[in-house]
Amino acid sequence: MSHAHTNLRRVPVQQRSADRLARILDAGAALLDEAGYELLSTRAVADRAGVPIGSVYRFFPNKRALVDALAERNLEVYAGRVVARLEGIPEREWRAAIDAVLDEYLAMKRSVPGFALVDFGPPVPTPGPLDEEANRRVAGRLTELLSGHLGRGRDGAPGDAALLRTVLVCVQAADALLQLAFRTDPVGDPDLIAETRTLLRAYLAGILD
Repeated sequence: MSHAHTNLRRVPVQQRSADRLARILDAGAALLDEAGYELLSTRAVADRAGVPIGSVYRFFPNKRALVDALAERNLEVYAGRVVARLEGIPEREWRAAIDAVLDEYLAMKRSVPGFALVDFGPPVPTPGPLDEEANRRVAGRLTELLSGHLGRGRDGAPGDAALLRTVLVCVQAADALLQLAFRTDPVGDPDLIAETRTLLRAYLAGILD
């Protein structure tokens, strides 16, 4: 089930409109890499996408809404990549599944335009409610995808509140460590990434083994 396009002013119906929306989001992602969020503007996005400014406002009231939609698209792409990886991993092989989840995030962080600044939520100067909201959204999606590989949580079946809580702890911890890893190294400090993997495995082993 698609979770995309929940915050657009108008959801594209025709392919031409969908293609235009994709160009607008692509332009926003590229400009985020070049100029950052503060200097991003809807006018610059329209110019880069080669569309009238009215086309941008047809979908988004402001740049914040555009960035929110980009984060939403990133999550859809990420979920698709995770699903593709999980197809080759037997159920209950939770260590390989967690490695796949982490590896796909790292690959997107290093290669997808705009992802370094806007992964699954808008850029914020300090951790707070916006970070928590984004992490809860990611945790909910990963719980759906990983329930077969993670099996039962502390006190329930796949997909229940206990499993969601377990995944949220993993997401929150990994987010904090990986933010640090990419602040100290543009491609991610390998030692901090290794520590993140170790932490996730150790935490889950105490629940799943």
